[in-house]
Amino acid sequence: MKLESILLPVQNEMPLVIESLGNIADADFPQLADIARHVMGSLGKGIRPALTLLSGKFGHYDLDRLMPMAAAVELLHIASLVHDDTIDKSPLRRGLPTLNSIWGDSAATIVGDYLFAKSAELAATPGNLRVVRLFAKTLMAVAKGELEETLSIYNWQQSREDYFRRITGKTAALFAMAAESGAILSDGPEATIQALTDYGHNLGLAFQVVDDLLD
Repeated sequence: MKLESILLPVQNEMPLVIESLGNIADADFPQLADIARHVMGSLGKGIRPALTLLSGKFGHYDLDRLMPMAAAVELLHIASLVHDDTIDKSPLRRGLPTLNSIWGDSAATIVGDYLFAKSAELAATPGNLRVVRLFAKTLMAVAKGELEETLSIYNWQQSREDYFRRITGKTAALFAMAAESGAILSDGPEATIQALTDYGHNLGLAFQVVDDLLD
């Protein structure tokens, strides 16, 4: 099944998510606004925010509650990429110069921090404490996964279990949060929330494995 087919049920909402992310670039600080606009210019297919919206279809679908969370999920992903590029000294991201290659590592790190904070603000917008806690746990899992990868980069004796533990934090945790938060905010049954969380987790694992194989 093609990605376009999967995203079809939320194709009308996805432009609203992109628009919401674009508004983040309208910061009071002109230089920050310029950098944010550059980041938003390299957005991907939006799989993670789409997963939040799609999960909302399994409950009482309320776009006003789901939209901030969908934007938060994508912004958290973007912030992690900014830090990734800075750590890896990457010159390009999707064919465009990275923040660190234009503005330097210090500015890129600070902008990444700002985007993390902004994504947390968006996640808190619906006013659901369970989702706020989920967001915090996910951010910690992502940081742990990234740190494990950084500290094990020259370890040639890593097992398959080590690899899957690392990508569980680095990638799968964010996919799982995307699905779980959408179900929670739509007041889905607990069994449905758990099923969608597991689906997001496994989708994230598969996504990262394929990405690593392509590299």
